[in-house]
Amino acid sequence: MIKLTFCLTRLPALTLAEFQDYWWNKHAPLVASHRGALRIKRYVQMHSWEAHLSDGIREARGGGLDKAPAIYDGVAQLWWESAEDLAAALASPEGTEAGRQLYEDEAKFIDFTKSPLWFGEEKVVFG
Repeated sequence: MIKLTFCLTRLPALTLAEFQDYWWNKHAPLVASHRGALRIKRYVQMHSWEAHLSDGIREARGGGLDKAPAIYDGVAQLWWESAEDLAAALASPEGTEAGRQLYEDEAKFIDFTKSPLWFGEEKVVFG
C-alpha cells in the first residue's frame, strides 16, 4: 500500500474553523469526484482540535511549549494499491487534470510553505 501524507497548515487569513469547514465541505467532495481518475483507494482527514487541548501532551514530550513543534491544522492521507497504480494515475490525462484541479483548490486554504507532504509505503504493525 502506498500512502501520501500531507500535514496541513491553513492560510493565515483563515480561522481553524473556516479552514476545516472548507477542507471538509468543499475540498473533500472534489477529491472524491476524482478518486477514479487518480486511482485513490482511501482518503481520510484528521482535523486538529484547538491547540490548548493538546498542550499537556506537547509540553511533556517537548520540554516546554516554547520548544514543542507546531501543531498542524490537519493531516490528509491518501492510499493507492501500488506504486504502479499511482504512476499510471499521474501519467494519464485524466489524472493530470484531476491533480491540477486539486492543487488549485488547495491553494485556496493551505499554506504550502508550511505544509509538508510525502509518499511512503505503509508497513502494518497490527490491525
